[in-house]
Amino acid sequence: MMISENENADNMQQALDQRFLNLALGEAQRGAEEGEVPIGCVLVKDGRILGRGYNRMEALRDPTAHAEVLAIGAACQALENWRLDGCTLYVTLEPCPMCAGAILNSRIGRVVFGARDKRLGALGSTYNILEKNPINREVQVDGPVMEEECLGMLQDFFREIRARKKAVPGEIIEDIADDVAI
Repeated sequence: MMISENENADNMQQALDQRFLNLALGEAQRGAEEGEVPIGCVLVKDGRILGRGYNRMEALRDPTAHAEVLAIGAACQALENWRLDGCTLYVTLEPCPMCAGAILNSRIGRVVFGARDKRLGALGSTYNILEKNPINREVQVDGPVMEEECLGMLQDFFREIRARKKAVPGEIIEDIADDVAI
């Protein structure tokens, strides 16, 4: 049985998507090690990583310091341009409305996400910011991809936080575990 050119191209794209999503998982792990919600992102053009990011809201005390926003900023610096035409954003969790807006404004052409976000997912799970958007930009969305791995990292992180809260009664531990419905 011969594999058609389309099937071969699809298999190659799936392998690339998994490779870059694994790199985004590595970014998420860096965030987890720093006590941040483990969401990671890489931004790629023509097989080259232009930007990386992981959540840094706690460290930077900045509600906009999401993995996607930081990766977009790094890619813009790398290209010396705010227009990211032809780029693909790989992120471990479906982007929120703010990040979906940044994706639109930066002209990213494709998004691959790992796990759905049933609470704030803006690429179809809760909202669909990119579809039929008012600025008429088409963005290809593929996901969930590697959902089990991406979701597992988040669940492990929050399970550990909740266990710490129970183990140390009276100690104030950030309530970020209560902020996410994963």
